Parts: sequence; C-alpha cells; structure tokens
Amino acid sequence: MECTLCKNGTTEMGLVTVTLEKGGTIVLIKEVPAEVCTNCGHYYLSSEMTQLVLEKGKEAYNKGAELEVVKLQVA
Repeated sequence: MECTLCKNGTTEMGLVTVTLEKGGTIVLIKEVPAEVCTNCGHYYLSSEMTQLVLEKGKEAYNKGAELEVVKLQVA
C-alpha cells in the first residue's frame, strides 16, 4: 500500500518496535509484525496487532512497571 504519511513510499511486511507511554510507565514491544514504509519507516499495525500491543501495555501499566521490554511472541 502507499504510505499515507510521506506519500512517496510503499509498504512491505516487517518487524518494528512499538513504544507506549502512560503515566510513569514506558513499554517497549519488540518484533511486532507491521507494514513498514520503504521510504520513511512509518509503520501500520493491523487491528489484531494493535489490540495485542495495547493489551501488553495495559498489563505493564497495571502491575506498576516503570520500564518494561517485551519481545512479542505471536503463535
């Protein structure tokens, strides 16, 4: 698909690191499958991946983590 941010690149499947921050909690989620722009690097998550990433962030926030690094393991 064409990148909606830079308008010059197209996307390819790849793996990205997603950073979430809420309050005093920072969560880094590594190796998240996404469509990544070949020009600017902007990424697009599917609705399923978005839901999974948000769940991981919520888990870290609820347990009071300051910084959590998670390697996403998709079955």
